[in-house]
Amino acid sequence: MIVIVDYGIGNIASILNMLKRIGSQAKISSSPDEISAADKLILPGVGAFDTAMRHLNESGLREVLEKAVLEKKTPTIGLCLGMQLLTGGSEEGNLPGLGWIAAETHRFRFPPELVNLKVPHMGWNTVSINPEKPLVFELQDSSRFYFVHSYHVVLGDACDAAATTTYGYEFVSIVQKGHIMGTQFHPEKSHKFGMKLLRNFAELP
Repeated sequence: MIVIVDYGIGNIASILNMLKRIGSQAKISSSPDEISAADKLILPGVGAFDTAMRHLNESGLREVLEKAVLEKKTPTIGLCLGMQLLTGGSEEGNLPGLGWIAAETHRFRFPPELVNLKVPHMGWNTVSINPEKPLVFELQDSSRFYFVHSYHVVLGDACDAAATTTYGYEFVSIVQKGHIMGTQFHPEKSHKFGMKLLRNFAELP
């Protein structure tokens, strides 16, 4: 069973609908017992970094998640802001992140010749795949995903990048460090490519 973690923030219903479309058993839950028993976890997120971390901390679910992810090694994926929460912190706020991957979250900053690029980065964009990562199995460099974000993840170890995307400059759009994964885009809004990525996640051992 895949559990979409309900900590009071995130585009949860559309994620569940997409998982149902690909035939995966999934549920939305804020129950510590159901989160602990999950085969896989999805950490959604929309909005501001500090708001999301505050919800996680105040919900009492952070400790439950850390036991599941860090001790039990439950495969987990953070989506959009959820991916940024995996890092040590964000320039958007002051609260520390989960720190599950060695990374920080930075705002887009463009050189003078690219000042006309709008922030947030919004709309469809392609990815450049690292084929060694199981999460992106059978996805191609032409795969297109839907982005809405002003901040992006900067990895401490480039080997954790499963895909990159270019918007002004190259940034990490999919991360996979073992059983901990994340996408900067919204797979639930990314049609067939998002379905394929979520299917890959659902089928991971």
